[in-house]
Amino acid sequence: MYVCNCFGVTEAQVKKHAEGGACTPRQIASACKAGTDCGSCVRRIQALLGRGECPRRELADQGMPVLSEVEALEEAA
Repeated sequence: MYVCNCFGVTEAQVKKHAEGGACTPRQIASACKAGTDCGSCVRRIQALLGRGECPRRELADQGMPVLSEVEALEEAA
């Protein structure tokens, strides 16, 4: 199922990025652009991410990069 129609991002892709360390809609946007055009999918992305613990949230709160592994995977694909 599509989460972001503007960029064709699926629910599975959002979950994959979340497993790779993306903890916030902004981090999902950095990984795949979802939520950066019309913004109508941001609430759905938030719902998919939930309120669970994020092992990298502390790094994100400090402004440190947390998606380098996800970005490297996308470049390799």
